[in-house]
Amino acid sequence: MTARIETDHHALIVWNENTNRRNALTPAFYDAIQEGCARAEGEAGIGAVIIAGAGGYFSAGGDLNALKTRAELPKRERAEKIERLHDAIRAVRHCPVPVIAAVEGGAAGAGWSIAAACDMIVAARGVEFRAAYVRAGLVPDGGLTATLAATLPPATVLPLLLSGEPITSDRLHALGAVSELCETGEAVARAAVLANAFAHGPREAQTRIKRLAHAAYEGTLAAQLDAERDAMARAQGGPEAAEGIDAFLSKRKPDYERFRK
Repeated sequence: MTARIETDHHALIVWNENTNRRNALTPAFYDAIQEGCARAEGEAGIGAVIIAGAGGYFSAGGDLNALKTRAELPKRERAEKIERLHDAIRAVRHCPVPVIAAVEGGAAGAGWSIAAACDMIVAARGVEFRAAYVRAGLVPDGGLTATLAATLPPATVLPLLLSGEPITSDRLHALGAVSELCETGEAVARAAVLANAFAHGPREAQTRIKRLAHAAYEGTLAAQLDAERDAMARAQGGPEAAEGIDAFLSKRKPDYERFRK
């Protein structure tokens, strides 16, 4: 198998284990991402889904040996295969809990697309991200143009996409496109710490916050005001808000875990 899902207390870790090809992407890995996100919805104690690569490397992206054979396929079939990746991206975006990319070694092509689609990226210092598509005469997929455009200015995005030159995790962190830096070998452990913290928070409120934050990049201010109004009105009538407000006023720690059962 080139992918597996591990349960680590408050996290579901989706491992890319195609280590013989620097964790090039496979349909099995796409399926594991979708399965992990679906499981998180049904398991109350899960604080986050973590996506990681075994063997110290996140992902080299698409397998060019496999992509080479696609020229022989009709365009419709080529598009269907790309949709397998896009279904995994959609699963990440729609997952009710945060999805964290734990990046070691490097992320290239659609490997970067998957990392960028996650809600957070924890990356080892000095790791290189590369939009390598152009070097093989290809164009980005997996939503990379959208996610980079949402976090970086055009003067940064276009040179990266048009040249395929790498950018380090340190630089991306400085620009706001990587959430946290860590020492080499510690990305999954740090992501698990975040998952544990999220698991003790108000699950329903967290899910709404994630949806609102993503919608803010895609819609207008008017639509966002309406969405925030409806979400806040619903939250004010729920048990999580009652517990949180009472805990704040009583100067005690809120107990949100009882609402996750």
